[in-house]
Amino acid sequence: MPIPRSILAKDDPEDLDLTVVSGAWPADVGGHFVVSTSDQRTHPIHAFFGDGILVRVPLRPDANGVFVWRPRVVETPSVLLRRACPDLFVNGPVGTSSPFGMVNAANTAPLPWGDRLFATWDAGRPVEVDPVTLAFVAEVGHRDDWAPALDQPVLPLVSTTAHPVVDPERDCLWSVSRDVISGAVSVIRYDGTSPRVERWLVEGASLPQSTHTITQTREWLVLADTAYKVDVQEIFGADRTVTNNPDGPVLLIRKDDLAPGRPSVPCKEFRLAPEVNHFYARYDDSDGVEILMEHSPGVDIGMYLREDDIDLYGRPIDPALRGMYCHGMSPTVTALLRFDPETGRITEKARAHDPARYWQAELSAIDWSLEGQLAPTVHHLIYLGFHPEAINQRALANYGDRVDRSAFPAAETPAILVTHDRESLKALHEWTFAADDYPTSPSFVPRSPGAEGRSRYAGTSPGGHDGYLLVLVHNDDRFRLELFDAADVARGPVAVLAPPPGRTVPFMIHSAWLPEARPAPDVPRHSFRADLDHRLDALPEPLRAAAHRVADRLP
Repeated sequence: MPIPRSILAKDDPEDLDLTVVSGAWPADVGGHFVVSTSDQRTHPIHAFFGDGILVRVPLRPDANGVFVWRPRVVETPSVLLRRACPDLFVNGPVGTSSPFGMVNAANTAPLPWGDRLFATWDAGRPVEVDPVTLAFVAEVGHRDDWAPALDQPVLPLVSTTAHPVVDPERDCLWSVSRDVISGAVSVIRYDGTSPRVERWLVEGASLPQSTHTITQTREWLVLADTAYKVDVQEIFGADRTVTNNPDGPVLLIRKDDLAPGRPSVPCKEFRLAPEVNHFYARYDDSDGVEILMEHSPGVDIGMYLREDDIDLYGRPIDPALRGMYCHGMSPTVTALLRFDPETGRITEKARAHDPARYWQAELSAIDWSLEGQLAPTVHHLIYLGFHPEAINQRALANYGDRVDRSAFPAAETPAILVTHDRESLKALHEWTFAADDYPTSPSFVPRSPGAEGRSRYAGTSPGGHDGYLLVLVHNDDRFRLELFDAADVARGPVAVLAPPPGRTVPFMIHSAWLPEARPAPDVPRHSFRADLDHRLDALPEPLRAAAHRVADRLP
């Protein structure tokens, strides 16, 4: 049951024509599927740290019955500087460094906001792209507004979140900026109409590891310490020895406290275990703050596979998997929790936990319309399965008795797509993928969205149950886009799109659904040239000139 060996291929991204190879494409599927990936041609040491590539697939066929797959490198200032001075950029275990600073990979998640589209990463400002061409438009906000973790000559290290959230009622984008040394964290607000962003320091709070995800309710922003920890010794060439913290803080920040001109904001702090990476709140908090937490015990994203690694069964790691992250060493726990800001108490309302089958909660899909966030009905989640060949002995040694080896299944298990009831987390429907399939980020596609009286992302019956799920499936024969009925994934795909046999793509990270693809609106934005100031004087003249040439090329 091997992981596809094509998943980290370094081939040039191909324009492909996808056709329906199974089933019938429904007439009420529309909009665009957008997915992010890491450019393996930049040879990242960790597979997730290559330059960003975006793909947009219109979900209606052209006149020839073809669905076009068109990948594009996001040509950020980081990418253009690397092209100008390739020998100066050095890949490391936590990203790519250079005399200019740290590369903003912008490779993790596409984020639609109305007619706008952004690409995100955990160590760089969100990047706006044109939704039609996927061309670079701007990084969000002036570098100084973010209080960079490392304020370098041109490319500052902004430790942030790969999952900012768009506030559907306040019409802004919420993000964070985190000090990688102290763990101090700030809230960032971008109103979409200014070249600058606003920032508030969260008083007395620290997120010691990372902030991969934030979520929100109508009245609260929710930040949590997420399970990715930097090992300083590893940066300087030693083996990775740190482990993710088994628990961490959760911070609730009242949105009304984020007043313009105020330098800081208080928070309500909770303690949560086990560790977590992705989480989603019900937007309606009139009956309390409820958050669905996809806990990730035994998953160390920071531990990547090396050619000299030994897997769980004592076998050499296949070199084709070099750079892939270490897969789950413990079964997944998904929980619905209620947070009480007055008492500081966390109450568990429901839990999904099946040690035989629920391994590695890979990624999930929800209805992102305002109506769907107010009253979610289901939560679609891909469990990637148990893959011993992607668990290395270095990780097992580091975690020691935190890993219960008696919980390991007797053999590899396949990936499954599960539709959970949003209140009870009971499994309503399940689909098991083939043994050699490796599915990744699903997206929810609403049925007939944007009718009169509904927001543009909302379908006929919001909540996540009425519409479709689109799942990209990796396989060494060829990759596929499988379309499921969101009300009954157990039926299997109602239609499958695929390229000609033999065509594969590198690991796709996160995806999103975009209702329409329109050119980026003409609004004031930050310019890369505004980042070029006295700090550039620290570089020799040829590098200063290279930075100015890049600024001349950009909008």
